Amino acid sequence: MPVIFILFLLPVILIAWIIVLYNGLIQGRNRVDEAWSDIDVQLKRRYDLIPNVVETVRGYAKHEEGVFTKVTEARTAAMSATTPAQHGAAENMLSGALKSLFAVAEAYPQLQAAGNFLNLQQQLGDTEDKIQASRRFYNANVRDFNTKIQAFPANLLANAMGFMKREFFDAPDTAMEVPQVKF
Repeated sequence: MPVIFILFLLPVILIAWIIVLYNGLIQGRNRVDEAWSDIDVQLKRRYDLIPNVVETVRGYAKHEEGVFTKVTEARTAAMSATTPAQHGAAENMLSGALKSLFAVAEAYPQLQAAGNFLNLQQQLGDTEDKIQASRRFYNANVRDFNTKIQAFPANLLANAMGFMKREFFDAPDTAMEVPQVKF
């Protein structure tokens, strides 16, 4: 009788263990997806603010069309990025273009005193901070998920069920710095 009980209990324990392991993998994948969604929301907010900043500066510096074109092109490239690696590169390019735009703005004291410009600059700085926090949250979830799918014995189930390693959202520190305008 104890042998039959053990033979019955082992498959039940094994099945329960597989279910718990699988549910943990699903939970990790969903956390990574949720964290990426947080980044995506902040990036979209940033993309929505940029045309307002460009138009505000354009009103004061009409002859700086090359800078406006670079910002617009960088924004378009960033919006069309699909992977975390592409977003990292595109965001780096966009940050550089924004720094150029704010450098142009420094030459116009009336612009720097304009309430609308200061408000947009504050909102953009706040958004940059939120992007950085979202990036840290996303990367922590990716690290946990990747560790889970690579560690034995979960890796056996993860490979069999098609769980794939996720990319980190790595952007150089300069890409995540808030563009500064000195008064």
